[in-house]
Amino acid sequence: MAGTMSPSQVELDETAVENFREYLRIPSVQPNINYDACVVFLKKQAQSLELPIKIYHVHPEKPIVILTWTGTQPAKPSILLNSHMDVVPVFEDKWTYPPFSAHMDEQGNIYARGSQDMKCVGIQYLEAIRRLKLKGQRCERTIHISFMPDEEIGGVLGMKDFVHTADFKALNVGFSLDEGVACPKDHFYMFNGERPIWHVGIKCAGSTGHGSIMLDNTAGEKLRVIIDRFMEFRGAEKAKLKDPKNQLGDVTSVNLTKISGGIQTNVIPAEFYATFDIRITPSVDHEEFEATIKRWCEEAGPDVTYSFEKKDPKIENTKLDDSNPFWLAFKKCCDEIGVELQIGIFPGGTDSRFVREVGIPSICFSPMNNTKILLHDHNEYLNKDIFLKGVEIYTKIIPAVASA
Repeated sequence: MAGTMSPSQVELDETAVENFREYLRIPSVQPNINYDACVVFLKKQAQSLELPIKIYHVHPEKPIVILTWTGTQPAKPSILLNSHMDVVPVFEDKWTYPPFSAHMDEQGNIYARGSQDMKCVGIQYLEAIRRLKLKGQRCERTIHISFMPDEEIGGVLGMKDFVHTADFKALNVGFSLDEGVACPKDHFYMFNGERPIWHVGIKCAGSTGHGSIMLDNTAGEKLRVIIDRFMEFRGAEKAKLKDPKNQLGDVTSVNLTKISGGIQTNVIPAEFYATFDIRITPSVDHEEFEATIKRWCEEAGPDVTYSFEKKDPKIENTKLDDSNPFWLAFKKCCDEIGVELQIGIFPGGTDSRFVREVGIPSICFSPMNNTKILLHDHNEYLNKDIFLKGVEIYTKIIPAVASA
């Protein structure tokens, strides 16, 4: 407020923690989320930061909320600080404290769904900007802080469609930061690429008849071959993880997630279905991999077909070299403030894949070290001091990339 003294560090920290806990108490949990409470909360934050806020709707009931801090050179490509408002479901009986209470224990651990994934990062962006503004700092590039819907269910009605709109193009984004993952050790994880997701369904059709007859060409025999081929491949990829140099993002993961078929115990089924969740490491040739799946189906016998529930395209990793000035600025800043990075390919999926797909470099980074990885797990929590340290880290990183 005009004429009043600047808030102390203690007051700033208290405000940051209060805002974090208030945001965590909004149960924006999948599925069928009403995002109204998130929008009201973010409008209040925009007001307190004296930043303009815009709400875009690519789809009804799916608000995209963007706060903007205009730079001193607004014609330059802007920086996008991205986060998502939605969180995954909870099994409340498995939690020590109610998952939307944001309970803080004596150690300062704040328990809530979304504390790591990723309401923390959204608030850390805002609180870092609050501190920079209070110091009178300005950045060359305009900064957009985005809060997206539906990331936890694939971002289809959120970032996936938004990047192709005139509204997104008008933001003139040159570089984006998005969520990473907690690291249990002293260093921090950072990711410059993701494994495309393939959800493959295999249908095995065959002879049907009485359960007492030893028929040829049964769906069950074919299903066994399919499962064997996928599991042999899985075993070979899993073995690569014995080498400490390899992280999960460096291998192609395969998991059998659904099997269905059969109507009665004494009837040989006409069909079996198996579904596999596959995450393809960026070095794999997609055409070759699909040809392998086709070959496995042929080896299983006639009338074995595959189809895709989901088939992400191959997306180029963000370059970490001299051609990317944003990376150089990010890395230099991390070196200067003692943030040691372990760089890899993100094992899961984030909204940044859609940003990369339209040619914008994106880095995935959550400033949470010395923290057990609890994304999507029971009793998800983040320690208050780790959260506040993350705010401080962003007060250095944001101006660095915004001046690149």
